[in-house]
Amino acid sequence: MQLGLFVVVVFLSSMDLTGSSKVVKGKRQRRISTELSQGCARGCDLCSEFNGCLRCSPKLFILLERNDIRQIGICLPSCPLGYFGLRNTDMNKCIKCKIENCESCFSRNFCTKCKEGLYLHKGRCYVTCPEGYSAANGTMECSSPAQCEMSEWGPWGPCSKKRKLCGFKKGNEDRTRRILQAPSGDVSLCPATTEVRRCTVQKNQCPEGKRKKKEEQGKQDSANGNRNRKDTKDAKSGTKKRKSKQRGAAVPATSASPAQ
Repeated sequence: MQLGLFVVVVFLSSMDLTGSSKVVKGKRQRRISTELSQGCARGCDLCSEFNGCLRCSPKLFILLERNDIRQIGICLPSCPLGYFGLRNTDMNKCIKCKIENCESCFSRNFCTKCKEGLYLHKGRCYVTCPEGYSAANGTMECSSPAQCEMSEWGPWGPCSKKRKLCGFKKGNEDRTRRILQAPSGDVSLCPATTEVRRCTVQKNQCPEGKRKKKEEQGKQDSANGNRNRKDTKDAKSGTKKRKSKQRGAAVPATSASPAQ
């Protein structure tokens, strides 16, 4: 008898608990339904009175801002500084950059712009560029030590040989360029600034060469003239000597008179 009464009491208690849980669950569902607001902000498809937007329009990003122990969702056309946009078929989200002192990032662990006064190098932010690197072109990005910024090549110079522009057929011509940016100021790391190539021109006599040749020709002609005059003079002198000898040889000898 007592066992039967105990079973009945347990059965009735379980029925009360089931009923009360249904009531609590129903009250919770009614409370959640009342939290969902019909007057969501523009761009928000689903929102809550306590948590802001829960789902944004397809083209917008949802950003969760912490307010004490709650997170408030807002919809934005693009993510703010310190966040990057992650598009998903379910919902586009703004994800916070995990890199220290990063103002804008491409992903959680790759920064694209550091906070003011800091240098960017391989997706990280530094107070100064790492050793062997320097800021490129006055920016806040550290460049590779093997990277040099060069100007365009200038025009080819005239064909020359031994610093002369005439008197030859084959010579050299060169062109130059300038170093605009050298890593760490070391120009030895940069490529050559001068380029040389062979050239061929129509051979022409240099003006000074023509003048010199003319002078030499004049001297030679003068020397030839002097030599010719000397030869003529010598020839005349030899002729006179021969004639004088011939006249001396032609005088007859005087014969001795006979004795008495």
